[in-house]
Amino acid sequence: MSNLNGTYVLDQSHTNINWVARHAMVTKVRGTFKDFEGSFTIDSENPENSSASVVIKAASTDSGNADRDAHTLGEDFFDVEKFPEITFQATSFTIANDHEGTVTGDLTIKGITKSVTLDVEVDGVEEDPFGNTRIGFEAKTKINRKDFGVDFQAPLKSGGMLVSEDVRIEVEASAIKQA
Repeated sequence: MSNLNGTYVLDQSHTNINWVARHAMVTKVRGTFKDFEGSFTIDSENPENSSASVVIKAASTDSGNADRDAHTLGEDFFDVEKFPEITFQATSFTIANDHEGTVTGDLTIKGITKSVTLDVEVDGVEEDPFGNTRIGFEAKTKINRKDFGVDFQAPLKSGGMLVSEDVRIEVEASAIKQA
């Protein structure tokens, strides 16, 4: 993985930061954040020297439904007036091989910080036609939204809830190596 060493910046136009939750316990609803910035440094010889930081504008969530998006911006979910940003700050890295590893860090939503671990898979490293070195990767984790103060509940007749407590976070990213 030494060919991956260096500092990278997320390419917002080629990166998706998504969330997935169950709705009415029968289907999945997906959303994406459109406004974010992030960078990371990989040091495969000394993973403790690696770092990563991401800042997401919570109001940039888009699920493809204006009414649902308006609800997620309010107090029941992200409460963007009080908590405009969602942040992630890496605390440790584990490099399993040239293509897999984990990143553990502090995720902050609605002012509540919890440690989460993302499973990371590197899709490749390539030089683009403009001379930039790009790395592509996927990162995934699952959180309980209630752990972050997102505790909206609407009970169903079956005993389930309208929105699942478990939410998957899925990142499909392209990042550009800095000179």
